[in-house]
Amino acid sequence: MSLWKRELWRLVLLAGLGLATGWLLSAPAAGLAAGLAACLAFHLYQLRALHRWLTLNPQAEPPAASGLWGDLLDRLYRYQKGQRITQGRLLGTLRRIQESSEAMRDSVVMLDRHGDMEWWNSAAERMLGLKASHDRGHHITNLVRDPRFIDYFHARDYREPLTLPSPIDERMILQFQITLYGDDERLLMARDITRLHRLEQMRRDFVANVSHELRTPLTVLAGYLETYADHADQLPPRFARGLGQMQQQAHRMQNLVEDLLLLSRLETDRGGEDHAPLAMDELLDSVRRDAEALSGGRQTVTVEREEAASLVGSEQEIRSAISNLAFNAVRYTPPGSRIVLRWRPHPEGACLEVEDDGEGIDPVHIPRLTERFYRVDKGRSTATGGTGLGLAIVKHVLLRHDARLEIESRPGQGALFRCLFPAERLSAPSESPRSVHA
Repeated sequence: MSLWKRELWRLVLLAGLGLATGWLLSAPAAGLAAGLAACLAFHLYQLRALHRWLTLNPQAEPPAASGLWGDLLDRLYRYQKGQRITQGRLLGTLRRIQESSEAMRDSVVMLDRHGDMEWWNSAAERMLGLKASHDRGHHITNLVRDPRFIDYFHARDYREPLTLPSPIDERMILQFQITLYGDDERLLMARDITRLHRLEQMRRDFVANVSHELRTPLTVLAGYLETYADHADQLPPRFARGLGQMQQQAHRMQNLVEDLLLLSRLETDRGGEDHAPLAMDELLDSVRRDAEALSGGRQTVTVEREEAASLVGSEQEIRSAISNLAFNAVRYTPPGSRIVLRWRPHPEGACLEVEDDGEGIDPVHIPRLTERFYRVDKGRSTATGGTGLGLAIVKHVLLRHDARLEIESRPGQGALFRCLFPAERLSAPSESPRSVHA
């Protein structure tokens, strides 16, 4: 018999006994009420026992009861026991996570959906200066107040890390990385890269200094070679042949030094002082003429421009970037190829494209094309006079203009180099573009 039926029979039995007793006393209604009251009193007693157990000592064994109340108390006890076991496991897991986070050398800060700090490890206290006594619950931008970090935090584009000095020690360089998880919560990690930053700065200084020191002797050497070349008819034939090769290699070394110096300046100088709206028609026409001069009529170079706002940037740097892309297209496409310089609108803002219908590039090389001195075909690149730094220069110029480079190419299908500029880098219609001189 089920528990519900047993309780129903108990109710009927008590009501029947009360009714029978009342009938014998010539008060059947009062007897029925007394029977029902006895049933109610029983349930109220069991309910009181349940309440006392849950409020006073829920960890203890449940009070003894029979029937439906006994089954209910047993189920509650098993449920509480299961919850305690689960809670213990979760607490143990959380404790291990905290212990492992404490053992990390990197700072770890947990932020809620509003950006308020909930928890952090000891490394965060050392690197960021957090104090549990008064920083918990405060917004992260109240601590890291650098405008670059505030922009990075609110942009919600955390694909790339951000490098900044520590808010408590400018000599310490930190790399910040934010990860979204859960209900729009954030995990902030900060890594101390001071040593790597110093090594990188030493490398940049070394390259810049060596390039600067090489410029003068190369200029002298090239000058003397040019003087000797003017009197090549007076030299033995075997000397004349070597003189031509020396001039070619000296010119190549001069180009390499100039590109290294430009890269060094792009890496160390924050720039922005010469940014202004540019006349893209004149800029593209100027680069087209230079590309045609380099081509010598072997390729066809054209300009296409759709209605797009003017770009706000450095004339010298943007010219360098698009010239490198155009000159690469001239160098690495066969005679008869068509090269297009294009400025057009884009859903993200606007884009500057250099497209050719040449031999194309194997996709396996594309991720590494912007590395210094990376060459798809070393023999052909050397023969065409390239330095291997052109696309590295393009990448750094675009980074300084909040833009990025996209490359689309397949063997036999040409190549498309697309420079994507955000809407913030475009001039308002009322602004007049600055003239670009060839």
